[in-house]
Amino acid sequence: MEERSRRTFLNRLTGAVVGLGAVVTGWPMLRSLFPNILYEPPRRFSIGLPASFPQGVTFLDERRIFVFRQNNQFHIVSGICTHLGCTVKFAPFPQERELTVRNYTFQAAGEFHCPCHGSKFHEDGTNYSGPAPRPLQWYQVEMSPNNGELLVDLSQEVDRDFRLVV
Repeated sequence: MEERSRRTFLNRLTGAVVGLGAVVTGWPMLRSLFPNILYEPPRRFSIGLPASFPQGVTFLDERRIFVFRQNNQFHIVSGICTHLGCTVKFAPFPQERELTVRNYTFQAAGEFHCPCHGSKFHEDGTNYSGPAPRPLQWYQVEMSPNNGELLVDLSQEVDRDFRLVV
């Protein structure tokens, strides 16, 4: 009887160790079936009435975008460097300059500088210096028919000649 209970104990102990090993090994595999959910801010959002933006450039740091207003025209440029994702800064020129970039001539009030690795971008977002591989992105902006506010859609890129006329 004593031999049997000892054997039973060892069998149960072995079964428990094997079972625990299976659970420890199988848990990551089971956990991978239930992905983590990332709650990100919406890609389409309102930034306010057109009259609330002064002439020139306004940076919205919570969204990392630059709002350009020239008279009644608006366009949106991303504030995220295409190299490693740092936030670029707008550096105004003392006087406006006429620039020609990709056969497009425009009056530039400044340029973008990335403080992390020194990339530089023209006012239209075109990269011209540093390690940034691509130009800054331009996003869709439109007027809300409900309340007249500007709506930005980060999921839709637009061409560099896009302007919303209000």
